[in-house]
Amino acid sequence: MKSEKGDSENSQEGKGDGSKSFEENDLTDTTEGQASGVNLLEKLREHFTGLFLGGFSSPEIFVAAPTRRPGEPKKPDSAPADGSESESEGQRASPLEGIRNFSMRPKDIRDYLQRFVIRQEEAKKVLAVTICDHYNHVRRCLAHPEELDRDYGKPNVLLLGPTGVGKTYLIRNLAKLLGVPFVKADATKFTETGYVGNDVEDMVRDLVRAANGDVELAQYGIIFIDEIDKIAASEAMGRDVSGRGVQVNLLKLMEDADVSCVAPNDITAQMSAMVTFGGRRHRKETISTRHILFIVSGAFDRLNEQVRRRSAAGAIGFGRRSLDDGEEGYLHLATTADFVQFGLEPEFIGRLPVRVACEQLRKKDLAQILTSSEGSILRQYEKDFEGYDIGLTISEEAIFAIAGLAEEEKTGARGLMTVLERLFRDFKFHLPSTDVRRLHITEEAVRNPAAALRDLLTDLSD
Repeated sequence: MKSEKGDSENSQEGKGDGSKSFEENDLTDTTEGQASGVNLLEKLREHFTGLFLGGFSSPEIFVAAPTRRPGEPKKPDSAPADGSESESEGQRASPLEGIRNFSMRPKDIRDYLQRFVIRQEEAKKVLAVTICDHYNHVRRCLAHPEELDRDYGKPNVLLLGPTGVGKTYLIRNLAKLLGVPFVKADATKFTETGYVGNDVEDMVRDLVRAANGDVELAQYGIIFIDEIDKIAASEAMGRDVSGRGVQVNLLKLMEDADVSCVAPNDITAQMSAMVTFGGRRHRKETISTRHILFIVSGAFDRLNEQVRRRSAAGAIGFGRRSLDDGEEGYLHLATTADFVQFGLEPEFIGRLPVRVACEQLRKKDLAQILTSSEGSILRQYEKDFEGYDIGLTISEEAIFAIAGLAEEEKTGARGLMTVLERLFRDFKFHLPSTDVRRLHITEEAVRNPAAALRDLLTDLSD
């Protein structure tokens, strides 16, 4: 019995030594355990990136990282040299300083948007006022936390207008100006359950990623949902493919909801949460959508025709004539009843109190985009030719000719790239292999680029 007891004790000691060695390396010692956990996490991330990450990513949703406000001092990129915890905490809170010190006026925002977007004056004004109202409220909440518990009617925005008029471009430049996390998503990629398509809550998690994991900053970001008209459910559109369910899920987010920061089907994120669990840093597990501003947009072509018929039915005489001759569309006349008849749920459209219709771009607007907008696609083609040491110039008549052809495309500002690509395609192919160092485009070259290129090459050979 003594021998058996001794053997048992030796066995327990041996087992204890092995168990102790394992715990010391991975669990018991906090510092070494965390280091091992981090190494393990990196290996797991590398492994699952190749195997699974492509299946769990959302290529339809792109995330624009927050940028610094104009005039705001640049934040330090590196951690404090002494590694002090207090300074580290201060740096983590620094992205919120731009919101805490928000002092823009509506005209400031409007003037900034004027640099990039041509026309759409009403949309710029509405967005400027909405942004100022919303972030002034957020600033008050950050200064006085008791304001967080008070009722707040969030001014979510609905942008209507034909394709290519600058709806997305407006919001993208607005997010850059504010320096807040920004996410753009396509409403057609969502499903009611999230199993076949994307879950609507994925947008909120993308917002956290845009804020570099800073949940506190992400909860004051902007979510932009395009093609919202495509999820409308009505008999005229035929069978409803979970559009009604997507609207119900969206309205919960747009009001006030708590969303888990880790998606149920995101294996990488779940492993990250498990590895970091118990560490010194505590990561917030949910994010509130109470102060996330939602901006949705859509072309609403069918709604335009619907409102036109309703307006024409109620107009007679000279009023009827002016409606028939109108060029700007009828979306600005749309009422809540029109949206409900179109196929949007009353509760959903009710959470979009700020509505504004964008205007159709005409020939003169498209020409102004080419010459005045800071984001003109023409600058891109100038840079393309500069890459071959070729200077590109375009006459004023050629600008209007390009704008006229783009208007015929019926795709707004997107038609400009279609026309320019067709115009410069052969020039880009042939001229880099020649001694040509200057290319001047005239109206004749726009009308017949092949003949203009042939004449240029003939003159060069002579």
